[in-house]
Amino acid sequence: MLQTLAIAAGGAVGAVFRYWVATSVYTWLGRDFPWGTLAVNVLGSFIIGFLAQFLAERTLALEWRAAIFIGFLGAFTTFSTFSLETLSLLQSGATGRAFSNIAVSLLLCLFGTWLGMWLAKYC
Repeated sequence: MLQTLAIAAGGAVGAVFRYWVATSVYTWLGRDFPWGTLAVNVLGSFIIGFLAQFLAERTLALEWRAAIFIGFLGAFTTFSTFSLETLSLLQSGATGRAFSNIAVSLLLCLFGTWLGMWLAKYC
């Protein structure tokens, strides 16, 4: 139960930070391109990469790891998790699975969004 609460707390903070960062970037660069989302995804990917390496050989309570990786970064951006998992596949030599993950994720997520929009149009 403590781990679940830690994830919820981290998620709340991550969602607010996502809003602040994206809004700040949109205010600065405008909305003619999804700059805010791009900034959040790149920043989240940097943070998860840094923390994965930095915490690899350090002791941190499971609740804190869950709050940071699942809660905060999960709410801030799920692209960071996708990036870490894909890079881990590449580093382990599973190049085919890494590129399959990239292609399948991109295609299925775009298709899922299109399908959801299409179904909503007819409901």
